[in-house]
Amino acid sequence: MFRYIVRRLLQGVLTFFGATLIVFALMFAGGGDPIQALAGEKPVTPQQRAALTEQFHLNAGFFQRYLYFLKDLFTGNLTTYTGRSVFDSIGDALVLTGKIALIALLFAMIVGVSFGIIAALRRGGVFDNTTLVLTLVVIGIPSIVLAPLAQYLFAIKWKIFPVIYTPDQPWTSLILPGLVLGSLSLATAMRLTRASFGDNLRADYVRTATSKGLKQGRVIGVHVLRNSLIPIVTFLGVELGNLMGGAIITESVFNVPGVGFKLYKAIGLDDGPTVVSIVSLLVVIYIVANLIVDVLYAVLDPRIRYE
Repeated sequence: MFRYIVRRLLQGVLTFFGATLIVFALMFAGGGDPIQALAGEKPVTPQQRAALTEQFHLNAGFFQRYLYFLKDLFTGNLTTYTGRSVFDSIGDALVLTGKIALIALLFAMIVGVSFGIIAALRRGGVFDNTTLVLTLVVIGIPSIVLAPLAQYLFAIKWKIFPVIYTPDQPWTSLILPGLVLGSLSLATAMRLTRASFGDNLRADYVRTATSKGLKQGRVIGVHVLRNSLIPIVTFLGVELGNLMGGAIITESVFNVPGVGFKLYKAIGLDDGPTVVSIVSLLVVIYIVANLIVDVLYAVLDPRIRYE
């Protein structure tokens, strides 16, 4: 297991450098003018342009600028074009997006898995058919429609949650964005749990365990559930990275200054250091999440061993 983890971490290092190089190349190929984008409609004097060009190495070649980026990244000296530390900017945003992603993941994991199990046990019943229709409706609604709709119903009309994010209510005002962000994951997790749980209910080992006199609660709660969790854990592990990076629309609607909001703003300003740093962070989250998922495989199924 230790050798497998080390090998995966080494693969993760290559993935990290490959992803950052590709994103940096895309930003470099865009050919935008970050200095003018930062100034907006205000004129930039030749002296200011020359100073900023020298400071951020904008006149250097592609690989030279990439090496400067890596140097500043690993030494902690990476700054945005506004002069603020990238790590300070991303750190504040990461906390907010992490809270939203945690709410969304718990919502999808608890409600989605529970409803999926009930639907599998009552296959073809009213609950199964109702959840099927609801999940298809939720999956079919894009976030750009679902977020304002939820904001209108639960915040403006019924006044259950705050309308937008406010620092005075750091958790309460993040619940609704988290539920909106996790709704698509909830629908997928529910259908995936229903399919996996239903397949295992018809497996031979379930009939064998039942014929030996084991109680139905133990058969379902221990044997069937454990064997059904592998595809669900895979989905939730990958979905964690999707939740962290896919919050642009949700954070914009609810005015949450998270990672998605920062990424959208940085792209508009051609702020390459911030864009590549955020993508690098998301790559690390993906790598760690997938490694944890692979380790959990061996915990859930003793037959899986990594040599």
